[in-house]
Amino acid sequence: MSTPISTVTVLGTGVLGSQIAFQSAFKGCIVTAYDINDDVLVGARKRFDALADTYAREVAGATQDDCRAALDRLTLTSDLAAAVNDADLVIEAIPEIVDLKRETFAKIGDFAPAKTIFATNSSTLLPSELKDATGRPDRFLALHFANRVWQFNTAEIMGTTDTDPDVYQRVVEFAKGIGMIPIELHKEKAGYVLNSLLVPFLHAAAELAAGGYADPADVDTTWRIATGAPLGPFQIYDIIGLNTPYNIMVHGDAESQQLAAWLKTNYIDQGKLGIESGEGFYKYR
Repeated sequence: MSTPISTVTVLGTGVLGSQIAFQSAFKGCIVTAYDINDDVLVGARKRFDALADTYAREVAGATQDDCRAALDRLTLTSDLAAAVNDADLVIEAIPEIVDLKRETFAKIGDFAPAKTIFATNSSTLLPSELKDATGRPDRFLALHFANRVWQFNTAEIMGTTDTDPDVYQRVVEFAKGIGMIPIELHKEKAGYVLNSLLVPFLHAAAELAAGGYADPADVDTTWRIATGAPLGPFQIYDIIGLNTPYNIMVHGDAESQQLAAWLKTNYIDQGKLGIESGEGFYKYR
């Protein structure tokens, strides 16, 4: 039987990267969180402290002691080689820029030991677009989390034709071990299951608002009343954070790029990034 994954490195301490790291530490893993410099890590430490408070409030059975213990299992570093030098699993959660991801995987391919499994949390890219850069395509796959991982606890797992089935299964067991529901994809699909459904939905909502057909709040109200859904699309935008959908749109077709420009001019450039910044399409305390 394969050895369980117990030491985890997460590359990127943004909204989702920090959640993946904290969830893994909360469930007992030894976790290293990497980002590009110490100034960024100051913000990451604040984000982890805020997550500890959130878990104590929102996760059933979680105590302050549990959350402090999770923080104790977390190490922050801006040294990429040190971050991956003893990891069982490295999860990449950096911006959706294919060249940046490939460059990062090429670097850690030289630094990490042979045992290390590499995973990408990319929300739109296929793992086959990145696998050759890793230097270990048999130990590489996609492991995609949803925002608010402690609540919306899916982990979509998607390999390539080169992924070793034993590696795939170890990652499935890892996902279970950190409290996720593994969603196993049988072959590659851009957007996995979740974003194959979610991205067109959010795109359609942005078209309505950007085109001046309806205000974001009215779009949300329509969706909630008519479907019984707890959240409208623009509330979902704010939860995700507006930078991620912008990065997806700006690399899309001409229509998507127009929506990206609207999002940037009216929201991102105004500091309205979603819940994390205190304001997106809505204002937050």
